[in-house]
Amino acid sequence: MSDNRQSLSDLAALTGAAPAPAAPAPAPTVTGDEAPVIATPVLPVTPLREQIIDAQGRAYATGRRKDAVARVWLKPGTGQITVNGRDSEVYFARPTLRLVINQPFGVADRIGQYDVICTVKGGGLSGQAGAVKHGISQALTKFEPVLRAPVKAAGFLTRDSRAVERKKYGKAKARKSFQFSKR
Repeated sequence: MSDNRQSLSDLAALTGAAPAPAAPAPAPTVTGDEAPVIATPVLPVTPLREQIIDAQGRAYATGRRKDAVARVWLKPGTGQITVNGRDSEVYFARPTLRLVINQPFGVADRIGQYDVICTVKGGGLSGQAGAVKHGISQALTKFEPVLRAPVKAAGFLTRDSRAVERKKYGKAKARKSFQFSKR
């Protein structure tokens, strides 16, 4: 089977039609004492959200992943990340987990510019790292609303709703069956 999908530019080339140029704006007419009125094109502007910070100058957010819940406070600083009163290098010993919690700063190009204090409970280390990442992303967009677009495009603002499937009765695990015997 050949792929015969076409884009709009391919369709214009096939029909021989050139894209229609934009119509020029009519010249303003001046009659008497009036000042000329020049119409400016109206561009759709995305509404910028306002900064949400507390009295101490911190942005607060909650992050969730699997069964883990992280409460995150973000403030300008030197890049220090504290998890449950311990340094992130101590709490998340695996380098992959530290990489996960630093992803929002990499996408927003803000590495080493914010201090993070968070408390996390529930789940395992992987879920907790995901919860901290989600919380940092939410707090970053509350502190700097301009960063919402790149962080959202990376998918960090969306809560990862995947969780472990429950075990069913009559099954060994969630889907695994016991060995079947015909006789």
